[in-house]
Amino acid sequence: MMQLIDIFQSQNYQITFASACAKTDNAFNLQTLGIKQVPIELNNSSFDGFVKKLHPDVVVFDRFMTEEQFGWRVTEQCPDALRVLDTEDLHCLRKGREEALKNKVLFDKFYLFNDTAKREIASIYRCDVTLVISEEEIEILKNQFKVNSHLLYYLPFLTETVAMETKRNLPKFNEREHFISIGNFLHAPNYDAVLFLKEHIWPLIRKRLPKIEVHIYGAYASDKVLKLNNIKDGFIIKGFVDDLETVMQHAKVCLAPLRFGAGLKGKLIDAMLNGTPCVMTTIAAEGMFGNFEPNGFIADDTEEFANKAIELYTGKIFWRGNQKNGFQIMNARFDKQLFVLDFIFKLTSIQNNLQIHRLDNFTGQMLQHQTMQSTKYMSKWIEEKNK
Repeated sequence: MMQLIDIFQSQNYQITFASACAKTDNAFNLQTLGIKQVPIELNNSSFDGFVKKLHPDVVVFDRFMTEEQFGWRVTEQCPDALRVLDTEDLHCLRKGREEALKNKVLFDKFYLFNDTAKREIASIYRCDVTLVISEEEIEILKNQFKVNSHLLYYLPFLTETVAMETKRNLPKFNEREHFISIGNFLHAPNYDAVLFLKEHIWPLIRKRLPKIEVHIYGAYASDKVLKLNNIKDGFIIKGFVDDLETVMQHAKVCLAPLRFGAGLKGKLIDAMLNGTPCVMTTIAAEGMFGNFEPNGFIADDTEEFANKAIELYTGKIFWRGNQKNGFQIMNARFDKQLFVLDFIFKLTSIQNNLQIHRLDNFTGQMLQHQTMQSTKYMSKWIEEKNK
């Protein structure tokens, strides 16, 4: 979201950030960027007057649940506003993979075509364009759900170029120690990964590297997370950290044993930017590397994962080569200069031909019809009930 804000500001858009979420102490203060922040309420017609007066040219919905709640109101009050859905990742994909893992079966269409998928795909059709963070998910939307490509736009994480000076100033192999694993603990895949790491992978690593530790960082570490802390075994829960770059730069290897999930993994982006090679599962690596060699090893078998982690931790030549892979990937696949102008061109093109664009999306028109607007009438009913 911050990267999207940066793009719109670079094009001199006036931005209003409206949210129904309560702010936490860790939330970024957008007012420091000159952005107006407005609290809005769920299931409340006060939003109608607010958005009509604001009269935006572009409305970006943060994930499909936000579009479900406010999209119909935007359509009624500002019919000419360009409606953009930011998926973050495909929730139906993550949900389906989680269910398949729980049931100890292979993930297939049965798990992909779940109830969340019905809601999420409907939201995609109701919008003019949907931002998808992973090339793999673009293919799933086109091939599995048959979504027309003109409704989709690939926009991954956007970063600054990793300059030569930055590379030179990073701590070297011999100046780093310990493993690191990071992730917000409110996100179910991250907790599962840490639990899997502790119970199945870390004992194999620790047996061969008895003096080495793994440091687990992430916000919202609940009691069940803190109970995993075991100093004796070198499995240390660090919790939230203000300066992620410093701890990542001083770690030798990043571990990402994700067993389900979707989208691109920010932890791998952070690792590559800070020159920290990784060992990861196929789920973690999905959509990250394209045709490039990864910045480490990909392994799904528990013993292979542990062996590769040890090999990367102890092998200076392997380590340096994979670090270089990470820098190359960042500059070739995630440099924001590769995407910004094309993204703005895409939005402008749709805006200039909005009616024709919408005529080519009959499914979206159908879903805007009153007989398909269950979320609209449920919202109205809740508002009346709350009076």
